[in-house]
Amino acid sequence: MTTETLNDLNPYFHGLYAPVTDEVSADKLDVIGEIPRDLHGGYFRNGPNPAVAPKGMHHWFDGDGMIHGVWFENGEARYRNRYVGTQDLKANGASPLGGIFEPSQDASGRTVHYRDTANTDLVFHNGNLLALWYISGQPVAVDAQTLETIRVETFNGKLPHNISAHSKVDPKTGELVFFDYALYEPKMWTGAVSAQGDLTHFQEVDLPGPRLPHDMGMTENYVILHDLPVIFSDQAIKNRLWQIHVADQPTRFGVVPRKGGDPKWFEFPTCYVYHVINAWEEGDDVVMTACKMLPNRFEPDPKYGPYAAMADVLALRAQPFRWRMNMKTGEGREEQIDDAVSEFPVINNNFAGQKTRHSYHVVFDDCIEQRFSALMKYDLETGASARHDFASGVYGSEPAFAPKINAQSEDDGYLITFTADMDGKSEAQIIDAQNFSAPPLARVMLPQRVPLGFHGVWAAGV
Repeated sequence: MTTETLNDLNPYFHGLYAPVTDEVSADKLDVIGEIPRDLHGGYFRNGPNPAVAPKGMHHWFDGDGMIHGVWFENGEARYRNRYVGTQDLKANGASPLGGIFEPSQDASGRTVHYRDTANTDLVFHNGNLLALWYISGQPVAVDAQTLETIRVETFNGKLPHNISAHSKVDPKTGELVFFDYALYEPKMWTGAVSAQGDLTHFQEVDLPGPRLPHDMGMTENYVILHDLPVIFSDQAIKNRLWQIHVADQPTRFGVVPRKGGDPKWFEFPTCYVYHVINAWEEGDDVVMTACKMLPNRFEPDPKYGPYAAMADVLALRAQPFRWRMNMKTGEGREEQIDDAVSEFPVINNNFAGQKTRHSYHVVFDDCIEQRFSALMKYDLETGASARHDFASGVYGSEPAFAPKINAQSEDDGYLITFTADMDGKSEAQIIDAQNFSAPPLARVMLPQRVPLGFHGVWAAGV
């Protein structure tokens, strides 16, 4: 079977997920509705966008990072998209590294299974965007006004290893808190970078074995590391899965002092967590809210051929949960917030690491592919929710919360998201967070399609 034929079977290589070929800039975009005058800043979303045709089987995570941005000021909007200038992208397809399904040799002769694409998440730190990669990669600093790559970020040459995708920025201090992990060794690391870009803390944490975590929690005084029953496996790669579950081990959360110290581990029933909602401290309790994965109810679809296993793994289904970990007694409690299925949670990042009441999640279309047909707003205290449905045949991206200028409460602001439809058109939609189920306040017409992708962030005032 040729590469072209394989790509025809890959659900994440065409349609809503097909890469775009052009880097575009456009000012004074057309708008249906009205952009609020108290909205000033940029919404940015990262995602995979292969710059050259795959040479073999292509996993969705292999695509080169591309950032799409829309900026709002004085009731107007502009758009721009740019590739993230990683070392592998600069190799222009000549890199010896293949994708997850195409193992190859790197310069040191060690077998690797992925290219470092910085395509997964974005954080806004020290005045720049940082583009981050899932399997712990090199962070790439990107200009928040132009989306041009500035450099591979090493924090003045002091970064010992890499940074995993879901790092956190403390809104009170401006500090970047991050973690890293090893695919083949029983180790994890956590560290911190000051608001000015100086590495201020780094420590190693021992694990019972290699792990494949995805996210972390951050409170005012702690980070929460995830020891989850999933590992990266060469055998899984051969079966086109790239990861396997180890069902006979518990889920553990390690609460580690942010300034350094031994972790305190809490055991819970076996589960996997992709994305944390938020974490905070209540008296002696460290509290973390997150989306807990459910067993997949979809069967692998033979129409995807060799990509059926990949599509099955990517069909995320999760519910919001809360974990309480008492630092004095060592007691841990797990509580379900709601039984509705949702994922990709975001909050008002001005409250990251502090107690929050509201979170905003995507709702998946009822199919095996990752298509977001609606958004959900949760009250994390009561479990109450409101739903915002996109128009039929329109699918959203992970949103970001944009506080109003001079916001008066945690949810006083807007949800911004990109949408794409089956006709190849995309919009940036602005939703009133306090009137969540209502139609968008504004639909900003974008000059090209934005492929469905991964995570986004709001940067105020850029």
